[in-house]
Amino acid sequence: MSTQIETPSLSSLEYLAYLDSEGCINEDMQGKIGVYAIFNQAQEMQYVGYSRDIYLSLKQHLIRQPQNCYWVKLQTITRPSRKILEDIASAWIKENGIIPVGNDMDKSVWTEPIDANPAMTEEEKAQYQQNDELGQTKIRKKVARRVEADIQKQLSDRGVKMNIRFNPKLKEKGLLDLK
Repeated sequence: MSTQIETPSLSSLEYLAYLDSEGCINEDMQGKIGVYAIFNQAQEMQYVGYSRDIYLSLKQHLIRQPQNCYWVKLQTITRPSRKILEDIASAWIKENGIIPVGNDMDKSVWTEPIDANPAMTEEEKAQYQQNDELGQTKIRKKVARRVEADIQKQLSDRGVKMNIRFNPKLKEKGLLDLK
């Protein structure tokens, strides 16, 4: 009995719409372990990742990069194995011919919480400098809420209908990530 998993070629996999007709990510992917490649509207590879819950990972990428998440190809495995997942991801990137921007220079915008702090206005920056820690926290939360509203509008414009909730504790630091 072999534990080796056949690495499917990227070209052999079907493009799946990132969002279904109801504006949601396919819930059948919840709790599924595997590798996924995300493509923009022109079906150009943007990011390759792997996860213990593909659904949650795709949801995170959608809030971080809504303009680049239109298509996905994926391969699930039954038992978690970082080596197998990394091997499949590497093979797909090699097959693509170039490293996707999300795995290269733009990796942090695909994998890290959204930093709302750079969106502070000059007035907010001045207020921030003059405030104590509590006042600074309030300003960071205000900025994070404004950036969150922009993201929610982008998602709505994309036709996203699923519930998106951001972690309120991270807003205190000026960061946005899903709860």
